[in-house]
Amino acid sequence: MSTLRESFTDQAVVCKHCKSFFRVAGSVNVSEKCPECGGELDAAGAFNLMFQTRIGVPKGDSDSNSGVKKSEGYLRPETAQGIFLNFQRLLRFNRGKLPFGIIQIGKAYRNEISPRKSLIRLREFTMGEAEVFVDPREKNNHPRFEDVKDRMLRLVLGEGEGGGEEEEKSVGEAVRSGIIVNEYLGYHIAKVGEFLERIGIPRDKLRFRQHLREEMAHYARDCWDAEFLSERYGWMEIVGVADRGDYDLSAHASFSNADMSVHAQADAQGEAEPAKLIPHVIEPSYGIDRIFYALLESSLYEEQVGKEKRKVLRLKSEMAPIKAAVFPLLNRDELKKKAREVFQKLRDASIFVEYDDSGSIGRRYRRQDEIGTPYCITIDYETLEDDTVTIRERDTMKQVRVAIAEVKDVLVKG
Repeated sequence: MSTLRESFTDQAVVCKHCKSFFRVAGSVNVSEKCPECGGELDAAGAFNLMFQTRIGVPKGDSDSNSGVKKSEGYLRPETAQGIFLNFQRLLRFNRGKLPFGIIQIGKAYRNEISPRKSLIRLREFTMGEAEVFVDPREKNNHPRFEDVKDRMLRLVLGEGEGGGEEEEKSVGEAVRSGIIVNEYLGYHIAKVGEFLERIGIPRDKLRFRQHLREEMAHYARDCWDAEFLSERYGWMEIVGVADRGDYDLSAHASFSNADMSVHAQADAQGEAEPAKLIPHVIEPSYGIDRIFYALLESSLYEEQVGKEKRKVLRLKSEMAPIKAAVFPLLNRDELKKKAREVFQKLRDASIFVEYDDSGSIGRRYRRQDEIGTPYCITIDYETLEDDTVTIRERDTMKQVRVAIAEVKDVLVKG
C-alpha cells in the first residue's frame, strides 16, 4: 500500500493571496497568475490523491465499542489492485495457463486538487479495466494479431525521432518498427480504437498519444492514451493502454511474501526455462465517464428545420437507451388503446420502448430527437383499418409505412 500511496500524486500550486490550490500538468510553472484572483502562485509540491479513511471505530468514540483498534485505510484509486491480490485464485480458475484476462468495472476515488470540466475530472468516477496476464516471452506472439495488424491509427510519439509529431501507421507497422513495444500492447490499442469508433466516436476526433518519459506511470514500461478532440476542452484522455510489465505482481509478492509466479510452459521455440516466471500485464483502462461525455459531445447536433432549431442526439441505434417511442396521432381513446397494444407487444419482445401521448405530435418527435431515440412509431386511423403504422427515422426524418407484425424486425435490424 505504501508504494501505491506514494505513486498516486499530482503536482500542485497554491495562490499566495486566496490560498486556492490548482493541479499542474507537467512541470510546475509559478510565473502564471492565479485564475481565481490574479494573485501570485507558489509551488506546493506533490499532492497525494488517495482518500484516507479509518477502518473500525477509534478507541473512545463509542462506549459500546471502546477498545476497538482503528486502522488506516484508503479508498481505491484504481480497480486493478483487487485483481492482482487475487491472482493465484484467478490463475487456478484458468487451470494454471497463460494468457488470460480479467475485466472489472467499478468506482474509483481520487482526491483531485481541482475537479472541473463536467465529467472529465471527478473525485468519484467509473473505470472499466482489463488486466491481461501474459507470458513475457510471448508478448510478440499474440494469437489474433493478424486480425488487427492492418488497422490504421493516428499516433503521437513520445520520445526520440519524431517525438511529439502525429503520424498515421498501421498497427503492424508500428509494432515492427518498435514504436509500439510488442504485439500484445498493439493488439489492445487497436481494439480500443475499434470499440470507440463502433460506439460512435468519429475517427477524425481520435488519436493515440504515447506518454513522455516524465509522465509515465511508475508501473509502466510503455503507455498510450486514446485521446478525444473535444470542442470545449481540446485533446483529452479517455482510455489508457499500458504495458505494466511484472511490476504489480512482483510488488505484491515482495510485500506479502505470496507466490505470484507461474510454472512456465514451453514457449513458441519449445524452451521452458525458467521453470517459474512472473507474468507481465497489459492493461486497457477505460474512463467510462469520459467516454460517455465524448459520445454525447460527438452525437449532439443542432439544425434549422423551417423556422425552428432541431436538437438531435445522433446516437447509434445500439447505443440509444430507448430504441423507439410509440405515439397515438391524436389523443383519442381508440388510437391510445391501439398504441398501448403496440407498445406492450414490443416490450414483451424485450425491446425498450417508450409511450408518449402528451402534447402535439411535433413536440413528441422533438423530445425523442433530443434524447437520441432512433425511431418513432405513430398509430393513426389507417392503423385501425389495416394494422399498419408509420415509422419515422430520427436523423433523416423520413417515414415509412410498415405492418405491425414487421415492426419488431425493423427495429432489431436498425
